Amino acid sequence: MPTPAEIRFIDTDLDQIAAQRGRIAVFADMDGRMDPAGRKLNTLTRKALDRLIGSDIFRKLAAGDQATISYPAGLAADAISVVKLGRRPSVAEARKAGAALAKAQSGQDLLVLAGNHPRAADIALGLALRGYHFDTHKTAEKPLAPRIRFMVSEPEQVAKTAHPMAAVAEGVFFTRDLTNEPANVLTTDDFAARLAAMQELGLDVEILEEADLARLGMRALLAVGQGSASPTKVVVMSWNGGPAGDAPFALVGKGVVFDTGGISLKQAGGMEEMTADMGGAGVVAGVMRALALRRARANVVGVVGLVENMPSGGATRPGDVVRSMKGDSIEIINTDAEGRLLLADVLWYTQERFNPSGMIDLATLTGAVEVALGHENAGLFSNNDTLCAEFTKAAEAEGESAWRLPLAKAYDTLIDSRIADMKNTGGRAGGAITAAQFLQRFVRADMPWCHLDIAGVAHVTSETALAPAGATGWGVMALNRLIADHYEV
Repeated sequence: MPTPAEIRFIDTDLDQIAAQRGRIAVFADMDGRMDPAGRKLNTLTRKALDRLIGSDIFRKLAAGDQATISYPAGLAADAISVVKLGRRPSVAEARKAGAALAKAQSGQDLLVLAGNHPRAADIALGLALRGYHFDTHKTAEKPLAPRIRFMVSEPEQVAKTAHPMAAVAEGVFFTRDLTNEPANVLTTDDFAARLAAMQELGLDVEILEEADLARLGMRALLAVGQGSASPTKVVVMSWNGGPAGDAPFALVGKGVVFDTGGISLKQAGGMEEMTADMGGAGVVAGVMRALALRRARANVVGVVGLVENMPSGGATRPGDVVRSMKGDSIEIINTDAEGRLLLADVLWYTQERFNPSGMIDLATLTGAVEVALGHENAGLFSNNDTLCAEFTKAAEAEGESAWRLPLAKAYDTLIDSRIADMKNTGGRAGGAITAAQFLQRFVRADMPWCHLDIAGVAHVTSETALAPAGATGWGVMALNRLIADHYEV
């Protein structure tokens, strides 16, 4: 599986520059000023950098963009990347600069002349994240991974800063891998096995099988998978890095490994994208991996429901009534509104078993949120202003935007049922909101809770700032930041 590039931080030695092969990266600030490494490179190339910096090409670059000098005279390198970046850039600009280098790298060895740049670690993170590629199923011979080195003034200090970022990058990669996998590979069995393998990182992992779920009364979750040959599962991942006995913070994820819509069958066009309908569970798994890798000083539990929604003679029908673990009855109006059935039981189970200090669920839940917010923001719903504000701040800091949408009784009445306690869809109007209202019925009133509808941001058809087209890993960095800022000791 793809893994983030290994990036080494080494002492600055300007005498090595001329012999470096591959690509060399150097930084010039917004006015074109260079540090000593840049000036050395400029001398070696007979003022080639001066000529580029004085051109319209450089003037038109935005912060974090790069321009290439190919086959520069005086160097063994094939190319120089001149990156336009101020001495005190924002985190987003620094990561953008790293991403620009990843896109320009083209498989070459890379030497980044970062000197004493205060954002060297963030540049490295951007480089690692944008270097992702999912080629697991391509049969062409894989090239050797290029060597990436950062020449910095204080390599040990930069490496120390970069270490937890590298753990987060690996978590993001894990989420992207899971979300990109086809459903004939990432079955519920395979998904559970990949999560169980994280026990080697120090996570406690427990897999609940269908018999366990039936004993617990998770009939809403089990109803989703009735039509599939793949067994329904719940996987519990626990990281106990905080004080013993302290309540954990909980992350809950929807893991529908493929969603046909069930008897309420989806249209054929675009159905292949439903391999990504487990994106919420993928994010939870990626966060748990990152926490374990960086040895987070927090107690966190990740609980994911894994299921496949297929039509068959045994599948749940529109009009069926099922009873949830909580005990409420649910009239199933549309079998394609299955994610909320899964989450209803997993949210209740998580509260009953762990009594967490707070809880966030993630799901590729509705097309309605994608219509409302596009691919720039996740839909954010919450019953707790403090937790909502904390998450929003963390998401903004990591460049993962979310927009809060309302919860209100007027929307809640739309899911009242004539024959049961509730129905699983309130119709087209306000679809993302009525889905969140359904989930709130399975959240205790005193439980701080956020729901993140990530249908528009988990998997996209064009590249983003830090990811190629496909799975983005949205949410791993924001949730890691939230936990680091508010739940670590």
